[in-house]
Amino acid sequence: MAKNKFNKDWLNDHLNDPYVKMAQREGYRARAAYKLKEIDEQDRLIGPGMVVVDLGSTPGSWSQYTRNRLVEFGKKNPDTPDGKPFGTIVAIDILPMEEIADVTYLQGDFREEEVLRRFEALLPGNPEDGPRVDLVLSDMAPNLSGVSTADAARMGHLADLALEFAQAHLKPNGALLIKCFHGSGYSQIVESFKRVFKVVSPRKPKASRDKSAETFLLGKHLK
Repeated sequence: MAKNKFNKDWLNDHLNDPYVKMAQREGYRARAAYKLKEIDEQDRLIGPGMVVVDLGSTPGSWSQYTRNRLVEFGKKNPDTPDGKPFGTIVAIDILPMEEIADVTYLQGDFREEEVLRRFEALLPGNPEDGPRVDLVLSDMAPNLSGVSTADAARMGHLADLALEFAQAHLKPNGALLIKCFHGSGYSQIVESFKRVFKVVSPRKPKASRDKSAETFLLGKHLK
C-alpha cells in the first residue's frame, strides 16, 4: 500500500512538474536538460568551437542542450553552415540512444580500449598535439539500492571513472561536470576532484528537486 502511494505521489509530482512540462514543450527528452542549462548559464561552461563529451548520455537531453548552445554560437560564426553547431559533441553510453542531429553517438563502455580508440578517432584535430576535449559532462548515476554505504560506493566509483576519463582527455583548461549525491561518500568525491582540478564548485540548480540529495560537482583547470 505504501509503495503504491509512493508511486502515485511520484507520478503526480512528475506530471505537475513545470520542468517536465517545459521539456515536453521545448522538445527535450528529459527535464535534466534544465539542470545543465542553469549550470551553463552560471558558469559559462559551453563555449564556441568546443569539443564536448557526454558520458552516460542516454536518453540524450544533455546532448540536446549542448547542441542547441553550439548552434547559437554557429549563428555568429560565418564559417559554420546555417543551423549547424560550432563545435563537436560526442555522446557515449552502454545503453542505446535515439539519434540526435549533429551529435555523434558511440554505444559502448568507455572503459574499454576498443571503445576508447573509436572515440579518439571521432575527435577533431591531431592526437599528437595532446588532449582535444574541452568539456566532459556526466549525468551518470547508479541504480540506488537504499543501502547508503553500497550506494555511496557505487556513486564514488562512477565519479572516479569520470575523473579518470577527464584526466586522460581534457585540455589543461578543460572542465568536468558530474552528478553526485550528498551524504555518505560525498566528501571523498570532493577531495578526489580537488586533487585533480584547481577550481572545484558544488552546484544545486533549481531544476534539481529540493527533496533530492542530488547535487552536481564542477571541476575546472587541471592541476
